[in-house]
Amino acid sequence: MNLRPIQSELFLSLQPLVLVLLDITPMMTVLEGVVMELQDCALPLLREVIPTDKEEVAFKDLDIAILVGSMPRREGMERKDLLKANVKIFKSQGAALDKYAKKTVKVVVVGNPANTNCLIASKSAPSIPKENFSCLTRLDHNRAKSQIALKLGVTSNDVKNVIIWGNHSSTQYPDVNHAKVNVKGKEVGVYEAIKDDSWLKGDFILTVQQRGAAVIKARKLSSAMSAAKAICDHVRDIWFGTPAGEFVSMGVISDGNSYGVPEDLLYSFPVVIKDKTWKFVEGLPINDFSREKMDLTAKELTEEKETAVEFLSSA
Repeated sequence: MNLRPIQSELFLSLQPLVLVLLDITPMMTVLEGVVMELQDCALPLLREVIPTDKEEVAFKDLDIAILVGSMPRREGMERKDLLKANVKIFKSQGAALDKYAKKTVKVVVVGNPANTNCLIASKSAPSIPKENFSCLTRLDHNRAKSQIALKLGVTSNDVKNVIIWGNHSSTQYPDVNHAKVNVKGKEVGVYEAIKDDSWLKGDFILTVQQRGAAVIKARKLSSAMSAAKAICDHVRDIWFGTPAGEFVSMGVISDGNSYGVPEDLLYSFPVVIKDKTWKFVEGLPINDFSREKMDLTAKELTEEKETAVEFLSSA
């Protein structure tokens, strides 16, 4: 992978970086190989790479923590078993953030189940504001933009304000009711541009919901470059803000939302970001079709949360 454009995408072209890479002890030899590769890229903004298997080193004075590692679901494993294993991981990492990181640290959880893992990390770091924790639904957001762009024969930059509501799972709801697309210099609503309601309410939603599984089926591995690009997009917008007139999708704490989503969930919403602070996009009308989809994914997240919090109290 060419890391130079990714580095530029993440913090534009002016911000020097120090990368601290945390892994489990048995993987330290492999991690040293990653360090050598990063050194061999001769990236001009990469000042230092610190590999470690110690949380007190990895989380010390961090500005941004990207939590990628999680326990993957294995054959025969029930969802509650997956949640139990990940509660242990993210309780430990949340506690380490609480103890060692800056209180202004921005935490991005990528490891699945990302929403609930993020909630557990937040609950385990009580001295860090809940609003500083987010989980990655930008990959789903980018997938939705891409599907619309492919359908219309435009670029993904011509599509804006798609929304991913809810969980980073097959219940997520990709919503284009408020999205706009630039077609031949004119900005119009996606429904108006595509003129195919059955596709937008059917195959489009299913494609985005099941895209990760489709990638795994095709390449026998989970998403890699697209996930890395989405992480860069997510972190860049946290750091530099969203463009005027545009919003993006992020899994954030649901407290105080105006869309009827239960509080204390890590739920994906449309947000705008300024001065490293996100805010809900307010006042979007929600039709009955959307309401049903949003409630379904909230129900799944509520069930995940209840199971995970039970494990958290006994961990």
